[in-house]
Amino acid sequence: MILHIASFRWKDDVTEADVSGLTDALREMAKGIPEIKSYTAGPNLHLRPAGADYGVAAILDDAAGLDSYLDHPDHLAVYEKFLSRMISERSAAQLPLTEGAFA
Repeated sequence: MILHIASFRWKDDVTEADVSGLTDALREMAKGIPEIKSYTAGPNLHLRPAGADYGVAAILDDAAGLDSYLDHPDHLAVYEKFLSRMISERSAAQLPLTEGAFA
């Protein structure tokens, strides 16, 4: 299994309404992509100094599932409607998950 993590810093003109709309759209999108086994997205709680403004974490079975998710028309539509105009900086990583990783 693969854990895909993406984090974003927003442009200065991004509003709370933009972030709320994005979050709703991402959560709805995830429901329709069968390759996603687990998904969460939302604003950084900023419990520690610095860091990104927003994060996404998805668990998928394999690299093919990751490709299907990232290339899915619904993901591309959310990117086009929200992320393309909101992102100042983006970072992503894919980590292997082993059985019992969260036990």
